[in-house]
Amino acid sequence: MKDHYDFSKGVRGKFYEPDAVFRLPVYLDEQVQAYLSARAEARGVGLAELVNDMLKKDIELIEMAR
Repeated sequence: MKDHYDFSKGVRGKFYEPDAVFRLPVYLDEQVQAYLSARAEARGVGLAELVNDMLKKDIELIEMAR
């Protein structure tokens, strides 16, 4: 690395987007992904849709148990 960097011509907020949506990468264990991929394919839906539906059901159960 250099000892000094010149940011005098930099523009603050040049790439800022207030409505930006950040997607978190989620990494599944190999066995879990294989199982869920097979279930998703059998149902004719995408893996992300299947996982989101499962998580939403889990959230409902957690909220009901409160």
